[in-house]
Amino acid sequence: MKKIYFVSGIDTDAGKSYATGAIAAKWRSEGINVITQKFIQTGCEGEVSEDIELHRRIMGTGLLPEDMDGTTCPIKLRYPASPDLAARLENTEIDLALVEKSTRKLASMYDVVLIEGAGGLLVPIQGHYTMLDYVREHSLPLILVTNPKLGSVNHTLLSLEVCRNRNINVDMIVYNLYPETSPEITADTRTTILDYIREYHPDCKFMEVPFIKR
Repeated sequence: MKKIYFVSGIDTDAGKSYATGAIAAKWRSEGINVITQKFIQTGCEGEVSEDIELHRRIMGTGLLPEDMDGTTCPIKLRYPASPDLAARLENTEIDLALVEKSTRKLASMYDVVLIEGAGGLLVPIQGHYTMLDYVREHSLPLILVTNPKLGSVNHTLLSLEVCRNRNINVDMIVYNLYPETSPEITADTRTTILDYIREYHPDCKFMEVPFIKR
C-alpha cells in the first residue's frame, strides 16, 4: 500500500529535517522504497532545497533525479520566514497544487513518501490556512518531531492536544536527542511524552533518534 506521511515539529528548531532523513534511512535499511519531499522551503538561495540535501546525506544516496528537477521541493522561497510571509515579501502566491502534483508523482514511484513541513503545526501557509489544515484536509498521518531541550514538554503536549481536538492521526512521535541536554531532563521529557500518548494517542508509535555530534 502506498503511504504518505506528513512530518512536522513542535517548533522551527525541533530537528524535523534530521529526523525525516533518519526515518527514511531506517526504513530504506528495512527494504522499504521511501522518498522524502520538502513541503515548502523558505530561506532557500540554491537550486535544491537544503533540507532535501540533508535528507540525502543521512540516507546516503546523494541527490536524486527527482531532487534536481524540483519534484521533491516544488516551492522554494528566499526569505527565512513562514511560507505566508515569505511569499508576501516576494510578491508571489503559493500554489499548493504544485505540492500535491509532486506528491502524486513521488507516490507513483515510491512506496512511501515523507513530506517534511515548514516550522510547526500552526505555521501559516496562506493567511489563516496552516500546516495542520493541510494535514487534516488531505487526511495525512502525522509524524511529530520533538526533543529534550527545556520547554519541549509544553510545546509537545500543546501540539498533541491540538491534534487530538482536530482528530488528526498522530502516527509517530520522533524523540530527537539533539541538542543534548541533561540526563534528568532527557529522561523526564521522554517519560512525560510516553505517558501522554499512552493515554490519549494509544496507537501512536515512538522512535528515538540518537544524539550525534555535528
